Amino acid sequence: MTEPAKKILVFSHKAEVRDSIINAVGRRPAADLGKVTYVEATGVADVLVEMDSGEIDLAILDGEAQPTGGIGLSRQLKNELADCPPIVVAVRRRDDRWLATWSQADAVLVHPLDPLAAAEIVADVLRNQRVPAVNG
Repeated sequence: MTEPAKKILVFSHKAEVRDSIINAVGRRPAADLGKVTYVEATGVADVLVEMDSGEIDLAILDGEAQPTGGIGLSRQLKNELADCPPIVVAVRRRDDRWLATWSQADAVLVHPLDPLAAAEIVADVLRNQRVPAVNG
């Protein structure tokens, strides 16, 4: 049985950054996952509408987006949404990984994006999302 497509939100004010993220992750990040579809957002208002919709399975936020970066936006979403989907933050420098930790992001991508690593990171986050919670 094929899983329904996962919906991934990609946020950046730059089209080339959104394209690089989508191309790196691809339409099927791993063989054991279904295909993914993308929703692109160019501003914070778009991100908030999409995240509030409950239809986003994962968000990838550009840490360098202007005027509001994905790092601060990630922290805001994690603190304000009761059922926040997983968030991956894309940063420009490996040294900025600590900011992604502060942002409460579930994972980090570092530019320039390595397609194998990007797909693997996104696939891992999606897999962890579908693990049922254990009550007890």
